[in-house]
Amino acid sequence: MMFWYGNHGGGWGWLAMSIGMILFWVLVIGALVLLFRSLGRPHERPHWGSPPAASAEQILAERFARGEIDEEEYRLRLEVLRSTGPPAPPR
Repeated sequence: MMFWYGNHGGGWGWLAMSIGMILFWVLVIGALVLLFRSLGRPHERPHWGSPPAASAEQILAERFARGEIDEEEYRLRLEVLRSTGPPAPPR
């Protein structure tokens, strides 16, 4: 009993321990919130790297939709694209 009552240094030990316990629980709860928020999101494609390349037909269709080329030119170029087939892979 003398240990508890013999120390008249004040309450600094209890204050430090209380602050430490509060910081500990704030970190634990914050980590759990971040974990649950990341698990709840749908999986997204990473933002780094290049986006997949559009096919020649997609690019042609976009140009036609924007009005850059008319219907006759669209059909002519589409016919050329489809008659030549896909490009050969690089060696």
